[in-house]
Amino acid sequence: MTTDTRKGRWRLTVTEAFCASHCLRGYEGPCENLHGHNFGVEAVVEGERLDPKVEYLVDFKVLRGRLRQILGELDHRHLNDLPAFSLENPSSENLARHIYRRLEAAIADEPVQLVSVSVSEKDASKATYLEY
Repeated sequence: MTTDTRKGRWRLTVTEAFCASHCLRGYEGPCENLHGHNFGVEAVVEGERLDPKVEYLVDFKVLRGRLRQILGELDHRHLNDLPAFSLENPSSENLARHIYRRLEAAIADEPVQLVSVSVSEKDASKATYLEY
């Protein structure tokens, strides 16, 4: 008799957006000038156990709410003026890392692990940050 030893995981994804302006210092092109984007943000979490009462990993409402709080600090702002981007460019890559680290702390009390955060300036391209 063979026992199935596979272990499953669930993965949840939430998406949100914010509007902001930025300048990419040192770019030597049009993006070095002030310009804005409607940034798209995607956060992915994973976990191994469902809540025994409701049978979900974590409430989408909670996850999306924590992400919205973080994005609220960026929304309708000039990102270069924020302390987090005073020394580094507010590129999609750096935005993804910034949001990842803030969201990781914000969901520390939930039974999930943050897998990745992606930031897009356009539908055709996105930057994804994850930590190992």
